[in-house]
Formats: sequence, structure tokens, C-alpha cells
Amino acid sequence: MRKTLFCGLLAGCHLAANAQDIFQKDYTKPEATEVWEPKPKIVTPGAVPGMVAPPSDATFLFNGKTLDNWVMSADGSPCQWNLEDGVMTVKVGSGDVQTKQKFGDCQLHVEFRIPAEAKRSPDRNNAGNSGVFLQERYEVQIFDSYRDETPLYANGQIGSIYKQVIPLANASSKTGEWNTYDIYYTAPRFRFNGSLEKPACITLVHNGVLTLNHFEIQGTIQYIGIPRYELHDKASVKLQGHGSAVGFRNLWIREL
Repeated sequence: MRKTLFCGLLAGCHLAANAQDIFQKDYTKPEATEVWEPKPKIVTPGAVPGMVAPPSDATFLFNGKTLDNWVMSADGSPCQWNLEDGVMTVKVGSGDVQTKQKFGDCQLHVEFRIPAEAKRSPDRNNAGNSGVFLQERYEVQIFDSYRDETPLYANGQIGSIYKQVIPLANASSKTGEWNTYDIYYTAPRFRFNGSLEKPACITLVHNGVLTLNHFEIQGTIQYIGIPRYELHDKASVKLQGHGSAVGFRNLWIREL
């Protein structure tokens, strides 16, 4: 009885200490939502295949031939990113791009390549930095995290839902080589009055390795502050232009 009581007191003290830490954080600063430990284990994926052919009911978002399905996120103007040799590459400084078509629940396949020169970037915070946004709000991070050689908080590395969850593993391909994301996404549900009924949910397979397993997304991505939900309907798939010439190929989607 005494042992149980003692353990309970210890648990209570631990929870109180954690709560105190939370309330003492300054959420007007980005560091408040950075989590550095634990680092996900490094898993070497099997050979990353070449371009994965889409199933018969998939819609091509980018087939290597045209950028017509994409517009600039800022103003809806034609996509300014570079197209060469079947690869759509971030035009540094131009901004984000997004699909003309809008989606909800989906299976999304993305192939991307972090430029080899990212390792020599003087700004390590932009080393291969990009992201895939579901419904324009929920980001699956892209970052140069090969072998964890780039110091970054764990909930901001490749395969994280940015600043919300640490991936189960770091399955990065070598910098300069292709990666694949297979994303299985369920959109959030809202009640008639606009309040959240059920959060969005995501499963991520990175280079054939399960790295997010039915994770409930906490809300819109926030660089500073706490995630929160806002009422929305179907929305575009968005790719982030964030200071690095990340390349994309063979993007397709299945509406669920």
C-alpha cells in the first residue's frame, strides 16, 4: 500500500513538473515548440525503386511533361517552378505551388530529390527544406536528414508532421538521390456549427518504411505557437518553396 502511494506521489510530482514546464514556455518564440529528443532511429531502406506506376484510378498531378496542373499559391498565377528532364524543381525565391484541383481523403504518392549541394548550404536550416501540404494546411516535412548529419529538432526533420510528431524512423535516401512518400490521409470532420468532430489522420510510408502510423494531426502547421483547427472544405495539395531547389517527379493521387 505504501509503495503504491509512493509511486503515485512520484507520478503526480512528475506530471506537475511537466505541466509547470509547459506553462513556463514562451509560445511567442519558435523554440517553444521544438522537440530535440528522442531522435528517430536510422533505418536504411531497401533499394528505392524507380518511378512507381500509378494504379488505374489515380490522377496524375505531375507526369514530367507539363506544369499545367499547378499554380503559384500566393496569387494563383501560372506555376513558375522549373521543368527539365521530367523533374519539377523549386525555383528558389518564387514561393509555394499548389494543385488547381482540390482534395479531401486521399492516397498520395510523391517522389522527391534533395539536391546534393544541400550538404554545402551555408544556411543549414534551408538544407533541402520543402514540404508536402495536405489541404494546404498540414505539412509532411521534407528536409536533408540523411544519417542525421544536419542538426535540427526531431519534430522538424524529414517525415515529421512539422512540429507535431517525431517520425518512427529516419529512412532518408542519400542526399541527391530520390525518396518516395506514400501518404494515406483522412481529412478532418467538422460539425454543423464549425467545431471539430474528428481530427485529420495520416499514415506515411517513406522509402518503403512505415514512419507515421495513423497519427492524428493536431491542427494547422504553426512555426510559432500551438496548432489549431479551422473550418475548411476540400483544398489543394501544396508543395513548399523554402530556399532549396528540391525536385519532384511522378506525383499522383487517388481520391478515397
